Amino acid sequence: MADVLVRYFAAAEEAAGREEEIIAIPEATLGALRAELAARYGEPMERVLAAGSFLVDGVVARDITRPVGARVDVLPPFAGG
Repeated sequence: MADVLVRYFAAAEEAAGREEEIIAIPEATLGALRAELAARYGEPMERVLAAGSFLVDGVVARDITRPVGARVDVLPPFAGG
């Protein structure tokens, strides 16, 4: 079991209805965290997760088998312009 500080930005914050929270996940991987976020926040969060990215302790991570760290930032896709 791992306790992870999850911080949400932009559309991810809107989907979660909060800026951050601590989540306990049984398997400390990005895949387990993704599944937990989708279960908690449903389709709005699933849309963010499908196109967004994660920062694990400040480093971009997309591999769902990657272990999570103490902090994971959930970032929506960003548009250039």
